[in-house]
Amino acid sequence: MGKESALDEVVAVGGLITDHHPLDFHTLGLAGCIDRLTGPLRQHGTAVRWDTPHWGIEIPADCAYLLYQSAREALSNAFKYSDAAELTVQLSAVDHGIRLVVSDDGTGFDCDLALSGKNHGYGLRLMSVAVHEAGGTVNVCSKPGQGTTVTVTLPLD
Repeated sequence: MGKESALDEVVAVGGLITDHHPLDFHTLGLAGCIDRLTGPLRQHGTAVRWDTPHWGIEIPADCAYLLYQSAREALSNAFKYSDAAELTVQLSAVDHGIRLVVSDDGTGFDCDLALSGKNHGYGLRLMSVAVHEAGGTVNVCSKPGQGTTVTVTLPLD
């Protein structure tokens, strides 16, 4: 399959980034699968920078899938709302775990309002519930005009 057709399989529908290609953590690795999700942001002019100092760590499939879904939520929100010029994705090993950080220099938002509002923040709240059920943590840091950072940490024990 050519590179162009693979990129065409990742689209933003109603602001939600969707990958029509089956997930293949074995071939692409977690970082490769997440990187595919950044295509719509790149197509809209957002520079995407990667920092992946986790090489050599085996990530169980259920943990990889949860990190992938968390990245999809964070990247979809950045695509829909941030108007970011630059976005950084970091995947790193931490003490007995793995951490995903998605950070942008976009418009930011009021975290308290978004996470408690009746019409907003459902994706972040659902992500938080799933990560907490897996024994992990989620931290969303944002302020209007100062960008957004979403940090997800999962245990690998």
